[in-house]
Amino acid sequence: MDWLDEELKQALARKEPGADFDARVRRKLVRTTPRWLAAAAAVIVIAGGGALYRRHQGEQAKEQVMLAVRLTGAKLNRVQVHVQALGERQ
Repeated sequence: MDWLDEELKQALARKEPGADFDARVRRKLVRTTPRWLAAAAAVIVIAGGGALYRRHQGEQAKEQVMLAVRLTGAKLNRVQVHVQALGERQ
């Protein structure tokens, strides 16, 4: 067998974890969890804020459309009254 094959075999051979492996993994999880929680909370807040902003923009657009409809209705009403007045004169 080639020396490289032998070294790879030794490097990739199954090894039993140390006695403190479980404790080390748990310590790392405890240390990194708050960072992930903070990042997740920030993502949720940003997404929620974006959704609220889009909703606010939609409500403003609806109010503008309703105002335009009311103004158009009022102008059409004035035109209709004027046309009816012209028709009655004839």
